[in-house]
Amino acid sequence: MNNTVKKILCIEDEPEMIDLIRLILGRRGFDVLGAAGGVEGIKMVREIHPDLVLLDLMMPDMDGWEVYQQMKADPASRDIPVIVVTAKAQNIDKVLGLHIAKVDDYIAKPFGPQELMDSVEKVLSQKSS
Repeated sequence: MNNTVKKILCIEDEPEMIDLIRLILGRRGFDVLGAAGGVEGIKMVREIHPDLVLLDLMMPDMDGWEVYQQMKADPASRDIPVIVVTAKAQNIDKVLGLHIAKVDDYIAKPFGPQELMDSVEKVLSQKSS
């Protein structure tokens, strides 16, 4: 991977989860920014153009699939990889996410720090290759 710091945007309605992700990924040298919900998230995607988006599905203002669809509809953000991070761990959601919507990866809450790191590194290495 190149030496520039990767910007990761965490779109999540729980501040504690943003803090946890920032703690885990910050230790590995990632610059983690948080957006409190889908509306703020889509605005930040357009402003900062992150290297990766970690996206919660269950948010009160705009759900994660809506954010994802808006990102993929916009040529400026279409190529930003997305990892869905959600408590909705039912298999049907995973199938929908990975195969129909074509998200880059899927992590179910609660997750371990290593699981998060592995997913982020895998997705970012696919993008840079």
